[in-house]
Amino acid sequence: MTSALQTRETLRLCTAGSVDDGKSTFVGRLLHDTKSVLADQLSAVERTSKEKGLDQLDLSLLVDGLRAEREQGITIDVAYRYFSTPKRTFILADTPGHVQYTRNTVTGVSTSQVVVLLVDARNGIVEQTLRHLRAAELLGVRTVVLAVNKIDLVDFRADTFRKIEQEFVEVAEAFDEVYVIPISALLGDNVVEPSAHMPWYDGPTVLEVLENISVTSGRAQELDFRFPIQYVIRDHATDYRGYAGRVTAGKIRVGDTVSLGGGRASVVSGIDTSDGPVELAQAGDSVVLLLADDIDLSRGDLIAGEARPASVRSFSATVVGLADKEVRAGQQVRVRYGTSLVRARIAEGSWGLNDVADVRIELASELPVEPYAARGAVGAVLIIDQATGDTLGAGLVT
Repeated sequence: MTSALQTRETLRLCTAGSVDDGKSTFVGRLLHDTKSVLADQLSAVERTSKEKGLDQLDLSLLVDGLRAEREQGITIDVAYRYFSTPKRTFILADTPGHVQYTRNTVTGVSTSQVVVLLVDARNGIVEQTLRHLRAAELLGVRTVVLAVNKIDLVDFRADTFRKIEQEFVEVAEAFDEVYVIPISALLGDNVVEPSAHMPWYDGPTVLEVLENISVTSGRAQELDFRFPIQYVIRDHATDYRGYAGRVTAGKIRVGDTVSLGGGRASVVSGIDTSDGPVELAQAGDSVVLLLADDIDLSRGDLIAGEARPASVRSFSATVVGLADKEVRAGQQVRVRYGTSLVRARIAEGSWGLNDVADVRIELASELPVEPYAARGAVGAVLIIDQATGDTLGAGLVT
């Protein structure tokens, strides 16, 4: 019999916000109030909180695991936390707030279906809020929750909250679902349990939103078929020729017609796996495709469905700087797209570490690129230093 735990959906979410907006305390409150904290962990937090002279639990200690981070009172890396309720299980990426760690935030957002942004009720929406909101939009997140934290420090005032709410709804108009919730992570108001301090608010708690919104997989399987070739397997004794790789988007069946580029097409005559032949492969599956025709293909080539993207010599992208090195227009680089690695030049735009920049890239040879979709199933690109091989930036084709 299948257990209730096995049938529960899993939601991936990410927290983001500026420094000192209370993300660690918020995550600690989620873990504590959903009873996802082990007894020895809770005892350690109680003991440390007393040593610090606090009258209440310092729940941020549940997530700020590195001693140096605790001493500074900040979180500097992406930390993944796991918790569950009777309705759903959750994987939470707690990201840093400092602007110099924007790349870490992008990492957390890239695998998330929901982003919970925190702001301090005393400060409202700030530049870092907008930066994180843009990252979520670029990476295909469709649901965003704004948690207006520290509402207790403005005496639970409705007018303060409504002003922030109105401003956020306006700047988040590109998202399908937008929730704005007044919370006090320190006291527990509207995180898991409804608040008794705000009779003027009759909306859901943060947990109620997380438990009830639709879980999506990024819709990679709904896209047209994409299969970048990683390796060609040949056995001359048997005339076996197979194309190994991972299905990045869509699905394929034996007998389907595929596009090979250059006006060429063929029919899938077989799909091999480590467990033997199968009739169907879909996004996420690593397989070997067999084709009915003997066509010269190699690593980096793309096997695609009918809606094959056009091969181009230049494209526009939004890039997040990942290396401590400034990249300027005119610089020679290499571009990794799928399994292809080609020489390229930054035609327009520049960026540095943690910058988010719009650029245009010219390629030495054509690539079948297409706009970013389904959280990177297609349209994700890496910019690489020609001399050192370091990754200079991660891009989203626009």
